[in-house]
Amino acid sequence: MILEILKPKLTVIIEDSSTGVDQRLQDICNLLTQEVSYYDWVGFYFANHTKKTLHLKAYSGAPTEHTVIEFGKGICGQVAISNKNFVVPDVKAQDNYIACSISVKAEIVIPLFKNGVNIGQIDIDSNTPDPFTKEDEKFLTWLNEKVATIL
Repeated sequence: MILEILKPKLTVIIEDSSTGVDQRLQDICNLLTQEVSYYDWVGFYFANHTKKTLHLKAYSGAPTEHTVIEFGKGICGQVAISNKNFVVPDVKAQDNYIACSISVKAEIVIPLFKNGVNIGQIDIDSNTPDPFTKEDEKFLTWLNEKVATIL
């Protein structure tokens, strides 16, 4: 599966201490959108717990106006509160969905923990209906655990 093949490439990006953290996050987003056919938009949001907002730090895909999201709003905002993975096979079936593009059909959001605290998340939109599997969840959880080591 393509996801397993990407792990060594992602590890190289994450462990490259000659590159700043922001650039490594961007490189991860770029690699995922280039290599996984159904990852059409990939972004990292980070939490401001004082203001109860998420802030977009790096992304690859179409530009978005959703650079700040309140906790509880949309799928990302719900994950900021629940601390749980959220897989949406059909975004049209979600009441609390923030549309980034009319072409988005599905979304997956995986929280990113550092020292047991949900500090952010990886958010992936797909223009393919219901593409995400348990393998995506496991892979993205692994990725977030690796990313947490450089934050």
